[in-house]
Amino acid sequence: MSLPRGADFRPPWPLTSGHVQTMLSSSGVRRLLLPRAAQAVQQGAQPTTVDGGDGVRLTGAFTAQQALARPRGLAVLFHGWEGSVDSTYVLQTGSRLLADGWDVFRLNFRDHGDSHHLNEALFHSCRIDEVMHALTDIARRWPARPLALAGFSLGGNFALRAALRAPAWDVPLAYALAVCPIIDPGEGLFALERQAPWFYQAYFMNKWRRSLKLKQAAFPQHRYFELAELKQNLRGLTEALVLRHTDFDSLQAYLDGYSVARDALKAMAIPATILTARDDPIIPVDAFERLELPPGVELDIADYGGHCGFIRGRDMTSFTDEYIAARFSAVADGGFPPAA
Repeated sequence: MSLPRGADFRPPWPLTSGHVQTMLSSSGVRRLLLPRAAQAVQQGAQPTTVDGGDGVRLTGAFTAQQALARPRGLAVLFHGWEGSVDSTYVLQTGSRLLADGWDVFRLNFRDHGDSHHLNEALFHSCRIDEVMHALTDIARRWPARPLALAGFSLGGNFALRAALRAPAWDVPLAYALAVCPIIDPGEGLFALERQAPWFYQAYFMNKWRRSLKLKQAAFPQHRYFELAELKQNLRGLTEALVLRHTDFDSLQAYLDGYSVARDALKAMAIPATILTARDDPIIPVDAFERLELPPGVELDIADYGGHCGFIRGRDMTSFTDEYIAARFSAVADGGFPPAA
């Protein structure tokens, strides 16, 4: 079976720019230009709340496929930081998988989407246990098999950590795919501050500040931050919230807590794929090249694509849809990686 590779993605100019790819990936312009079929996963979607363990509630949306007599399996999708189940890339991927006969569950992380009011404690990137509880609940309530997982950016990082933990949690995960995942958070934070153009940090900080204000409005009796802290840069605000709201005694300890760098994935027992782009201006490619991976984990570094872009042309559709769908099909049809 021949599967698409990152090297197959050869976009026309100006989409050969990693910055153009990255800026378009989550833009309103892209959402307007996408074909209607790219939002089909929203039709008939069932909003739902899943069990995150210890009283934690996470939200999501389940859409049953109508293309086949029986579903090919259950696809679970994780969005990126400050994204949601309705992020453009999640809708587009979910709609493609739905058309291929997959039931689709899109999960919101804590404090993402419209879920700020559900849990008093703040979201942070080391909350992997509640995501594992959610996956356990999802697998129980929607038993179509195989169960396959795809995540983007921070969601890709969560997907890799979930796959690493799935056997111990008895989550029947068959495959995981991460698009431009955060590998080394410390290095990534430094790169975003020092190497990436200023507008990337401004974009993320504006979204994060808005999210924190929504959280404060949902729980006015709880002081989440000082107003002066909101004026800090990405590193400063992250450190302030880590020391105030987590058990980590330093920013570096927190960043190490969700790192999947170097040999962290060496014990991965579930087949997986990591797709990234050499021109990603947010996640440095060096971190991917230093990974020590087992034979069942595929690392695919494309020349182009930016950060979670991989946009093919004027219709704003993404190469990742075809890429993910092909690998999910390989899992459903006999396992991944395919036999030689």
